[in-house]
Amino acid sequence: MSVLVAFSVTPLGVGEGVGEIVAEAVRVVRESGLPNRTDAMFTVIEAETWAEAMAVVQRAVEAVAARSPRVSTVIKADWREGATDAMTAKVESVERHLAAPQPPS
Repeated sequence: MSVLVAFSVTPLGVGEGVGEIVAEAVRVVRESGLPNRTDAMFTVIEAETWAEAMAVVQRAVEAVAARSPRVSTVIKADWREGATDAMTAKVESVERHLAAPQPPS
């Protein structure tokens, strides 16, 4: 099974420069050992179970909450039986389609 979770953790009430605090959440993700990617808006993790994924999200939120009076969290999840390495496979599928010749319009 593959559980992909895209999430963002935003500290509130600490001013505009939040990168240092957000880095604490990303550090938790990277130390989890789960496959992950971070971009400007979200961090994506891939786990074998819902519980494993949510435990990492919870620890990331707690890391930010330790330094912020309020935390906003956005979560999107894709739970798929029989899938593995979905984080990579989904992107490879799109890239394959982009590289394919386009039918005439």
